[in-house]
Amino acid sequence: MKRARDREGRATRGGVMVEATRREPSRRERLRAEATEQIMEIALRQMAADGPGALSLRGIAREMGMTPRAIYSYFPTRDDLITELIRTFGRGLADALERARDRAPASDPERRLLAWGEALRAWALAHPQGFQLVYGDPLPGYQPPPGEGPVDEAALRICGGLNRLVAAACASRPEPATPDDDWSGFPPAYRARVRAEAPDLTPAVAARALRIWARLHGLVTLEIHGHLRPVYSDPAALYRAEMLDLVRDLGRTDA
Repeated sequence: MKRARDREGRATRGGVMVEATRREPSRRERLRAEATEQIMEIALRQMAADGPGALSLRGIAREMGMTPRAIYSYFPTRDDLITELIRTFGRGLADALERARDRAPASDPERRLLAWGEALRAWALAHPQGFQLVYGDPLPGYQPPPGEGPVDEAALRICGGLNRLVAAACASRPEPATPDDDWSGFPPAYRARVRAEAPDLTPAVAARALRIWARLHGLVTLEIHGHLRPVYSDPAALYRAEMLDLVRDLGRTDA
């Protein structure tokens, strides 16, 4: 997973901004970071070639010319490696969405929502394995760490960002009549997280944001799995049309 550069020349890894520090890393630290990136890179290749169940620390060690003992000093278990992959890609996706949103003016919530949606598709196409790690089926046998796992961490940022965008887009418009007039349809744990982050969020807006996410996620998932292009020649145009419909729907009182 080699480092790339964003438009401002800052280093990124897996789409995550790598913060600059004043202290230069030691040679030992640089070598360890490079080996960690190589381990994660090979893990993604294994999963892409043979499926998630193919991920093997011993197989990675063989490819790198390392002993199993050496690779366990980086990731003691397969689950530790998966957790780090999910955390890296989850943060990368959240960072990409927030950067795209913030390039649009705060006074134009519809434009910010469109930018957010475009960034979701662009990131998923650039990191299909990462997208599937965060939002695909659970990996066979994987046990996330206790408490909020890396998927929960990413989902909270991404879901919270979308909730706020939808709330801003609906702020100056009459809220439509909807069966989602209370929080009873949301599981208590989800409701508590959402309301802790956005106390003024209404259940109707939360439900709208969830429907928007489902429609965008559905198209992105179809595309990265190769199911969309055989039935539609321009997935980008289809996705853009869907986003425009979603933004227009926010202004309809009968939606």
